[in-house]
This record gives sequence, C-alpha cells and structure tokens, in this order.
Amino acid sequence: MRDIPGPPPQADGGLSAIATAGGLHTYQLQLHERYGPVVRFQLPGAQDAVSVADPVLLEATAAVNERPDKLFEFLAPLCEAGNLQTLPSGEHAPLRRALLTALAGRRSHEAHFAGFTALAEELAGRWADHAAKGPVELQQDLSELSLRMICRYALGGGVDDPARVVSAFETVLTGYLGRLYEQGDDLSRAEQALAYLREVTDGVLAAGGSDLVAALDRAELSPARIRDTVLMIMLAAHHTTGVAVSWTLHLLAGHPAEAARVAAELDEVLGDRTAPDYADLKRLPHLEMALKESMRLYPPGPYGARETTEDLTLGDHHVPAGTTIFYPFWAVHLNPDYWPDPHAFVPARFTAEAQAARPRYAFVPFGLGPRSCEGASLAMVEAELVLAVLLKRFRFEPVAGHPVVPVERFVLWADNDIRMNLTDRRPV
Repeated sequence: MRDIPGPPPQADGGLSAIATAGGLHTYQLQLHERYGPVVRFQLPGAQDAVSVADPVLLEATAAVNERPDKLFEFLAPLCEAGNLQTLPSGEHAPLRRALLTALAGRRSHEAHFAGFTALAEELAGRWADHAAKGPVELQQDLSELSLRMICRYALGGGVDDPARVVSAFETVLTGYLGRLYEQGDDLSRAEQALAYLREVTDGVLAAGGSDLVAALDRAELSPARIRDTVLMIMLAAHHTTGVAVSWTLHLLAGHPAEAARVAAELDEVLGDRTAPDYADLKRLPHLEMALKESMRLYPPGPYGARETTEDLTLGDHHVPAGTTIFYPFWAVHLNPDYWPDPHAFVPARFTAEAQAARPRYAFVPFGLGPRSCEGASLAMVEAELVLAVLLKRFRFEPVAGHPVVPVERFVLWADNDIRMNLTDRRPV
C-alpha cells in the first residue's frame, strides 16, 4: 500500500491554504490537479481528511453512513433536537425513509405541478414588467421562487416574505460557517436571523396540510425534530434549486447555439403554450441535458463528507477507520479522465449513450450513498419546469461588464449575483 500524497501539514490546520486558494472548493481543484485522484490534506474540523475525486474509487465509500461531527458543527445551531447532518445511522435511516416517502413520489410531483407552474409564471410576469426598466438579478428571485415551491409542496403553506427568509438563511450560514473557519465571533445577527427562521417555520407548520409533516409524524419523530427537519429542508431546497437554475441560464446565455437548440425544442413541444405539462418534461431532452451540464460545471453543493467506521482500501491506498472522507464534487465533475475538455459547456455529454459509458459516480450533483439528497427528483422537476417557463418566454443576454464569479457560501453562489437582460420571445 502506498502513502496518500498531499501537502505538508500547516500550523494553522490548513486555514491559510484554503484562504489563499479563494475557498475550499477551489482548494480541492488545486489539490487534485497537483497530487492526483486521492489526496490527504488538513481541513478545519477534521485535521486528517482524504479527498477522493475519482468516480471509480468513490464506489468503495458509497455505503459509509456516518458524518464527521466537527465538520458539520456549524449547522448544529439550526437544530434543537440533535444536528440532523450528523445523526447516527440508526437514527438517520428512519428519517430518510420518511423524507423519501414525502419528497420522491412521482404522483405527488404531478399533483403539485400546476401549483409550481403558477408560481413560475408569476415570476415570469414580474420579470417581464421589470425587463423594460433594466436587468434582472437571477439568484435572489430564483431562490425565493424555490422557497415558495418547497413550502407549497412539502410544508402545506407559504411564507409572507420570502426575500427576508432567503436573506436570513444567508446571514445564519455566513455567521456560523465563519466560526468553522475562525472568521470572527460576532453571532448576534446570525442568532437574530435564526430566531426569525424558527418563527417562520412554526408558522408554516401551523398551517397544516403537509404530506411531509404527516410522514414525519408517522415516523414518530418529536415535535422539535420535525421543526428541525422542516427548517433544514427549507434551507437545502431553496438554495440548491435556485442556484442550479441560475447557473443554467448563465451558461445558456453565454452559448447562443445551445440556447437556440433548447428554445427550438420548447417551441416544438409546447407550441403556443407558455408552460409544459408534467408529461412534457420527458419530451425536453435538450433542456435536461443543459441543466445537468450546468450542475456538472457548477454543482449547487460543491462538496460533502463522511467518516469511515472501518478500514477502507482506495486503489492502492489504505484508509483507516475514523478518517474523514471528503467528496469534492466539483473536482469529480472536472476530472479530465472522464470529462474531456472539462471546463467546456457541452450538454451532449448527457445523452443516454454518453451517460451509460461513464462510471456511476462521475456525476454526483446530489451526493451519493445513504446520505444523498432525498429531494433530488423533486429538485429536477422544479428546475426543469422553471427553465421551461423562462426560456419559452425570454431570451437571456449577459449584462456587459458584470463579472460572474463563483464563491463558496454553503452552496456555489455567484458573487454579486448573475445579471441578465431579457428579451420577450413571444410574437408581437
């Protein structure tokens, strides 16, 4: 067995190296480019971590069902009944089953599709009104839309001020994530924002009528854990889906030929209709391929982590029990062994034939194994619907001189948002 390569230890536990690289996701890309598919490195909250960027080697870790407590400690304040991100596998398994029951059912997706469509068309209408005044900013509005969708779908109600909720989540994550990287101790704003989010969650729960809450009740979870779960779902769902749609629109705007291909497909399938039916999503392969390629280039969640409970063998490397296994999804998605010209936007990578030729874990935007995202199928339905509504109605053009720079903010966010000029595609 060979030693796992990596940078020499640093006195600050790797903080300066991460900061110099511009963030943890960028640091991972640099590490794997220099040292190969398996790298040992220091990580705040897990001093001895092994990062794996090869999809074949990821197979050996797929069944691991524990997470390192320290690494996810920044999310603990959001939970009053134990950090949901690090629940022991015995507690996590019944919660996962309940979530899948509520979030992964095709019939349930179809039943809520008309409501999703109304929300997406409402946003399109507001953007149409705003377009004459100037550019729109994608991420904020699309995150708010995603929040409205998850509240309607899984929580049985809505929120009065989604913009404030999105901002509060950002404040909470920035405040508590900063503690992980030792970037200040003032948590007063984060604590106030968290109190507001709990108040909003209580209001959503009081509205009743939720398939999700009913499933959690059947799993005999405590009221505190139900509220924790609802709060975390609101966090995860609005962040990831909103940024996935934003990055897709950004990439299509920068590749007019691909955008024209998607627009022609929408015109052919929808005709004069402004939105697809649920069954139409299967008839929009170019749209789906563009979405998947954008999630490859800009995975909404750029990394994950597990903790081994027994020794593992990764290729010709030995990994002892108790090691943090780091999943650098961005580095996996840019691995040139499986993605030729990895930084290019090429939706055709996701034809059925091309996908079948790659290893199973070459594309992991929703994670892998027993801790993967329970809402993955719902997120794809929401994202494809929103893209279809927006791309059927508008042509998107980047605002000249406005830089779009990905930054690490729990999800892969664009610093200073993504600004677009909109042109109505409808016949005059």
